[in-house]
Amino acid sequence: MSDLRVLVDGHELTASWSDNNQATQDALAEALPLGGEATRWGDELYFGTDVDVPPEETQTAVPVGTVAYWPDGNALCLFWGETPASHENEPRAAAPVTVVAEIADTEPLQDVTGGTTVRVEEQ
Repeated sequence: MSDLRVLVDGHELTASWSDNNQATQDALAEALPLGGEATRWGDELYFGTDVDVPPEETQTAVPVGTVAYWPDGNALCLFWGETPASHENEPRAAAPVTVVAEIADTEPLQDVTGGTTVRVEEQ
């Protein structure tokens, strides 16, 4: 699969697919482009999708730059720092997520607000 382009609030970010959770990645790739109005929760943005895939390997603590699928909400999430669920400085989801990709440079996300539009597409 090719890398991803993530468009957020006028910024173009690049993300690479992870090596795990292939069924979730396949479902997302087939549905691309994906996008919607995002909600900000700490240093996380998430938006709903029409993708409905069962959880694979899930986790709540994720690395900075993670792109994850939230199976309970059929949403795509972008993590770049602390959330209200974090312990210390780690990004942490409110509920288990399936990691699907990693954003190379999260710096442009620092000033993004909720209500912004996010679009994820093939690069």
